Amino acid sequence: MTGVLIDDTVVVKEQKEGSQLYNKGNYGYPRSGGGVDLDLVEATYLVESRRLEVEHDGEPMSFDELFRYSASVYEGFDIKYMVYRDIRQRGFVVKIESGDYDLSVFPRGKTMSNSRPVYMVKAVSERNAFEISHFMRQASDVRDRRKDLLYGVVDEEGDLTYYMMSVKDPVGKVFPEAGPGKVEGWLIRDRVFIFDQEGSEAIRNYGYYGKMMTDVLQLSLIESCYLIGKGRLTVLDPDGEPMSFDDLMDFGVSLQDEFHLRFMAFSDLRERGLVVKTGFKYGTHFRVYEESPDDCHARYLVHAVSEDGLKMWPEISRTVRLSGGVKKEILFGRVHKNRIQYLEFKWFRP
Repeated sequence: MTGVLIDDTVVVKEQKEGSQLYNKGNYGYPRSGGGVDLDLVEATYLVESRRLEVEHDGEPMSFDELFRYSASVYEGFDIKYMVYRDIRQRGFVVKIESGDYDLSVFPRGKTMSNSRPVYMVKAVSERNAFEISHFMRQASDVRDRRKDLLYGVVDEEGDLTYYMMSVKDPVGKVFPEAGPGKVEGWLIRDRVFIFDQEGSEAIRNYGYYGKMMTDVLQLSLIESCYLIGKGRLTVLDPDGEPMSFDDLMDFGVSLQDEFHLRFMAFSDLRERGLVVKTGFKYGTHFRVYEESPDDCHARYLVHAVSEDGLKMWPEISRTVRLSGGVKKEILFGRVHKNRIQYLEFKWFRP
């Protein structure tokens, strides 16, 4: 069948052929009086599939001519086309979107007439940088619309990886109702040691804080700041002078990158009843348990990010692949003023 290129649309005027395209594959949008209007992405795919010929100024266009023309008038055409093509070849009906999303995808085996989209898709290059805050807005919007958010990431060789993103609200079961009185700890280098056996056991039992070394409890700076804030710990500097919460926070900030950012996420997770331990061995800030670490495996890996911090897709890819390999959920905690929002990235196969 034949279509005519007019600006950024390919028009199939013949009524029977237009109806066939729309009814059998949901390509394009019906025209008043018959035929269909095709988006450049749809038209290029149909030309590649040898189901359509396109004419421009009375002359036929080859696939490469149409592709190059489309790329000249449509920013990011090549990336969007590769994602569209891949999803179509997986058996889904796909429609082109404008605005925050590039594609809407209907359930496999369904059409526009008997279903609604299940995925909203963004098509991006692996070289794109992004801000977590942008993802949070999109994930919240798509959730409210009862759909799933997918990102189709195209690498240098044209291969695709899909990530599903969703807003999460993690909650645990460790909510101490009572705790020890103030326990004394000593700051040594970049951690705090509680040498009193009774005090060590009390803090450990209070919420699974720190790590025991025989009868001595070792706490991280972040744990120590949190416990000072809760009125459960007094920290002495190497000279035996007591340190305030601000003193220890300032010390942590001077010593460790992103200390305040990580402390905000740690505190929020703890207030949610979760047990938080370092995620160093997994390449993230924290590993997080829903209850006693002695009785269960960590469910989440959490990485705290700033409101405007830029990320790159290779970094996300490494983190998500690792979390999948160790059977944990990877959450990025967006620190916004005094509020933490969590976004899950999950590798996904449509």
